[in-house]
Amino acid sequence: MGLSFLPFMATAASTGSQDPIPQEQMADSKTVEIAGAGPVLFQRSKKARRVIISVNPFSGVRVAVPEGCSFKEAEEFVCTQTGWIQRQLRRLREYQEQVGSAPVASDGIDRAEATRKLKRRLEHLAARHGFTYGRLFIRNQKTRWGSCSSKNNISLNMKLSLLPEELMDYVILHELAHTRIKDHGGAFWKLMDTLVGNGRAKATRLRKYGIGCP
Repeated sequence: MGLSFLPFMATAASTGSQDPIPQEQMADSKTVEIAGAGPVLFQRSKKARRVIISVNPFSGVRVAVPEGCSFKEAEEFVCTQTGWIQRQLRRLREYQEQVGSAPVASDGIDRAEATRKLKRRLEHLAARHGFTYGRLFIRNQKTRWGSCSSKNNISLNMKLSLLPEELMDYVILHELAHTRIKDHGGAFWKLMDTLVGNGRAKATRLRKYGIGCP
């Protein structure tokens, strides 16, 4: 289980190409300026089964294009979603103006210091709340704040070290909670409420920092 930070995402099925896709449309990526959406990065994805649009503070507007779908078809779909894209960009700008901070970035992070800080905090919170876990990994991930494996190994994103302590603790406790409850059902959120107060409220606040919560 894990926390990702693709904060605003829409998905839709693509009809795909019935004829072979021209070679020039099989490129790995391309950026297209689309009226109402600005520059949009289209990237070929072997995992995507649909055209997936994501809007986030780190990379702007990105589109995952599945195999069997041409960039032209993906671009046509994006053109039908410009209203949605504009709403998400507006929400992001409004929040950034409200909190007066830019999205968290990895540039300038001291990895060794971030590792010490997160390891120390994880150990403290685990001991305080009676959790046990396997191994700890600190990574510079692009799509997740943290995760907990089936073996209770915990991975934390070094960017957590830049968040307010309350939200850093929320992510750490979220992953520790997954050592006991692997899903995000009612029992999980009940446990989170005992750990952090209103768990869903923390999740909403975290999402506004450019992070999508379960």
